[in-house]
Amino acid sequence: MVTRWLGRCRACITTALISLSALGGTAHADVPIINPGAPGQPVRTLSAEEATQLAHTGYSRDDVRFIQDMIPHHGQALEMAALVADRTNRSELIDIAGRINSSQADEIEFMERWLDERAQPMHAHHGHTHMSHEMMGMATPEQMAELTALQGTDFDRLFLTLMIRHHEGAVDMVEELLDQPGSAYDPVLFEFTSDITNDQTAEIERMSTLLATLSSDPRVGLRAGFEDAEQAISNLQLIASLPKPVGFFDPQNPAGLPPEKPEEADSTAAAAADSTSADSTANKEEDDDRRSPLLSFSNTDMAFDGDVLAVGSYHGFNLYKLQKDGTPKHISSIVCPGGQGDVSIVGDLLLMSVEQTRGRVDCGLDGVGEDVSEERFRGLRIFDISNLKRPKQVGAVQTCRGSHTHSVVSGPGEEGKIIVYNSGTSSIRDEEELEGCIDGTPGDDRTALFRIDIIEIPVDDPSQARIIASPAVFADPETGSLAGLWRGGDHGDHTQSTRRTDQCHDITVFPKRQIAAGACSGNGILFDISDPLNPRRIDATVDAGFAYWHSATFNNDGTKVIFTDEWGGGSRPRCRAHDPLDWGADAIYDIVDDKLIFRSYFKMPAPQTEEENCVAHNGSIVPIPGRDVFVQSWYQGGLSMVDFTDSANPVEIGYFDRGPIDEETLVTGGFWSSYWYGGRIYATEIVRGLDILALAPSDHMSQAEIDAARLAEYDKGFNPQQQFPVTWPAEPAVAQAHVDQLTRSQMLDADTAAALTDALERADERLKKWRKRDEKLADELTSLGTALMDKGDLPQGQHLATLLGQIGARLR
Repeated sequence: MVTRWLGRCRACITTALISLSALGGTAHADVPIINPGAPGQPVRTLSAEEATQLAHTGYSRDDVRFIQDMIPHHGQALEMAALVADRTNRSELIDIAGRINSSQADEIEFMERWLDERAQPMHAHHGHTHMSHEMMGMATPEQMAELTALQGTDFDRLFLTLMIRHHEGAVDMVEELLDQPGSAYDPVLFEFTSDITNDQTAEIERMSTLLATLSSDPRVGLRAGFEDAEQAISNLQLIASLPKPVGFFDPQNPAGLPPEKPEEADSTAAAAADSTSADSTANKEEDDDRRSPLLSFSNTDMAFDGDVLAVGSYHGFNLYKLQKDGTPKHISSIVCPGGQGDVSIVGDLLLMSVEQTRGRVDCGLDGVGEDVSEERFRGLRIFDISNLKRPKQVGAVQTCRGSHTHSVVSGPGEEGKIIVYNSGTSSIRDEEELEGCIDGTPGDDRTALFRIDIIEIPVDDPSQARIIASPAVFADPETGSLAGLWRGGDHGDHTQSTRRTDQCHDITVFPKRQIAAGACSGNGILFDISDPLNPRRIDATVDAGFAYWHSATFNNDGTKVIFTDEWGGGSRPRCRAHDPLDWGADAIYDIVDDKLIFRSYFKMPAPQTEEENCVAHNGSIVPIPGRDVFVQSWYQGGLSMVDFTDSANPVEIGYFDRGPIDEETLVTGGFWSSYWYGGRIYATEIVRGLDILALAPSDHMSQAEIDAARLAEYDKGFNPQQQFPVTWPAEPAVAQAHVDQLTRSQMLDADTAAALTDALERADERLKKWRKRDEKLADELTSLGTALMDKGDLPQGQHLATLLGQIGARLR
């Protein structure tokens, strides 16, 4: 009876407690309430009111700090908006400033009232904020001063850049608050934080779109389309575009658009469904919204051998023969699903990486559904392609984490064996399915994490291919800890959250120098591979702006390396106008005394839309003598060509891009890989097919440099993640390329350049004739070379002089 009354009349609780006390209960006003304090501190006695204050759930200390920080944050937005009227006449910007003035002033009033009602101070201690201004996205005093001094388009550009970051800071602050236990319990405050996230996210998108329009780059604003997207090209020529072969796209949905959501059931059907079923369906739809489709038909990487081109796919691979003009002729399609489908060619063998759990040993199309199955294949497939029209699978090496990529390191040598480094990045298989696959249980050093696989393939019997070692290449050399490099997480305020280093995505080998560069999730690594079976880490680097170290490419002599950051995993828009230029970019390093020395970043500079996945991806060297030039894919950011001869100052010198695949929906597409081979650039388009491009003369590149690049001589074909230096013959075009470079950089005077060009043109004409001898011209070339040597510190002078002598020798 007492209990029932107390439940009905909370106002009578005190009276009830007194009554209980009188009856001999334990609640008594004389019983002390103690707060012990920290060790060594005096004990405090609390009143009942003070004790219950700790249990107050109306708001938390984090709520107060959030509001105290958000007030000056909004205040700076108002300061920036106040600058707009006198510095621009762009109507869209004036509208943005108007929305800021109306919304954020009202929100400041709300926040001040919220604090006042709770008797909380308006500002943090001594006027400082609890979070750093950088974390809050606020502009620095220097940036505010710069903004104040600008006018017109320059003001517009900086205002939008700063304000986008400012709004992102507000969203970050909300996320930080909601991560704290008990925060935003107050429904009014929670609604306020939701409004901030929704309003400012929408404003970010509007400002980003406007900021992109301020760029004069022709790649900005290209019309969308699957087959008819608008194109922009600079200093390149599009030679041919090949669609995907039949059987390698969905004929009902060739563009790979996501399926439309089914229409909601009508009210009658909804009323008939019971609540349990409705809840279940709602949860399923919510889960489906978060699921991504299998990239089952996506084109991936390429490999070349002689006149053979192999194009990998999540669905298998396609083989082509290269014609005299470099255009591929389709020979055969090999259906063997399983992703990722990266390929390499060694003689008559084609190697293909397979990582997805649906892959089958027999290349079947129906996948594998069981958790443990003998039919599942994840690892390295080996095909005999001696008959290009009927390749057959002749070997398969199962691995614990599958094969995301692989690197052909050496062979076949005298023993007839190929050595391959395998990089698995997926989940560890169940040991019941593959013995020896141990998960990441703490303290178990047998784990498949923190390792690469070394695979040996006997050419005479590929069926005997096997893993011969799985070295722990990331281990701490002093403690032996397998997790010896980056442990994951961010690097401090306003830095990337970087993946833990327990895998390598790509390992690019440079056999001539016996080194390899590993792009290993959380680190860039330099390896000594003088003993291919025992790769030794000689240096490692981290980068606060890198989210995921993805790929590595050396320059032609192996003295530099470009690492790429695949921020967003390749499926996110990461080249928007407000995205940082050092995130999702290239990092260029010199290799000095076996150490990686950072020099600069490069990122494709044209702002892309929210409907275009864009981030740094695969590329290769363009072999122009005397220069370091890199052609690279950026997914739907197109392909870009950059000169990094000066490691500290890379310069874009060419590009090709299309508009997004779809006007409204982000479809994962664009260029996966862009590689130079045999005088052409081949680029796999994930959804559309295969593009072939050629270099075009421009202010950045002369015809002689293009001709010299086409004369580059390869010892072998081209495999991703395996680099061999090219050489150039002693031809006049090669010498003229050096002359053009020295002239462009104003290192040669006009008279000397003219004399060299004239002599080389005559030498080229003579060498094309049946009777080549011309002693007088040979002497002239030798004399010109001697004059170059006399100039002393002339860059490339000695090399050019040597070339002139070699050409002269051919004329004698």
